[in-house]
Amino acid sequence: MKVVFMGTPDFSVGTLEALVEAGYEITGVVTQPDKPKGRGKQMMPTPVKEAAEKHGLPVYQPRRVRDAEAIEEIRKMEPDVIVVVAFGQIIPKEILDMPKYGCINVHASLLPAYRGAAPIQWAVMNGDEVSGVTIMKMDEGLDTGDMLTKVEVPLAADETGGSLFDKLAAAGAKLLVETLPRLEKGEVTPEKQPEISTTEYARMIKKEDGKIDWTKSAVEIERQIRKRCKECGTRTDHNTDLPAPRALHLVGALGRCHPRVDYRDPCSKPCAEPLHVLIRQRNLRDQHDHLFSF
Repeated sequence: MKVVFMGTPDFSVGTLEALVEAGYEITGVVTQPDKPKGRGKQMMPTPVKEAAEKHGLPVYQPRRVRDAEAIEEIRKMEPDVIVVVAFGQIIPKEILDMPKYGCINVHASLLPAYRGAAPIQWAVMNGDEVSGVTIMKMDEGLDTGDMLTKVEVPLAADETGGSLFDKLAAAGAKLLVETLPRLEKGEVTPEKQPEISTTEYARMIKKEDGKIDWTKSAVEIERQIRKRCKECGTRTDHNTDLPAPRALHLVGALGRCHPRVDYRDPCSKPCAEPLHVLIRQRNLRDQHDHLFSF
């Protein structure tokens, strides 16, 4: 089975590595173009490009995968299946219909829940006890294709966006290499998704999502802190006596719930209990922790 791999960030690398280890013939790796990063604006390759070059795999970086030139380049790779993991562009119908076994996506949720770009962060933010990975045959919709296989991954009580990212990346890589042989043998029965998702759309996390709303309960704030990602972090502009409050980071939150009730148990009723937060002030050379009550 000839495989073309399409992916870009760290989350995709584990699946590419698993395909290499399983001995698949990878005829091409398609990833996003290099981008300038840092103060020096040095052009940096994507994590997938770095992994592909390490294994001597051919890499193709189209600016727009919808362009006729890009479609023809991928056609030349003669894929039997195209594996897509967080590629970052919409795949056109010409490519979706190209391989014998279709375009197979590794999606970091138990579809139809959390269709969209940030299923990991929203699973943590919403306090889910279980997440998982779905292997899906892609169609022209947004994460609406037929489901092929799934695996559940439980969330720890202190799960963060980062730790769940690692768990789902590993689970998805394993599930994909288990699914492909079954797909080739005709042993997988596709399951259609319902038209309506079971959750809200998992939109991309924005920088402003990291700002703490102090009117929320401790459980909501604590989840917001745990879902943090490198793109947005978690921060506050609350008026404190600390210098440079814009440089503060939230480490934990406790309280504002019924007395003697664990802060991870959601409280739907108003409560007068104070909210205690641990705030970390980071400087260039050191850091200091401060405890506040609101």
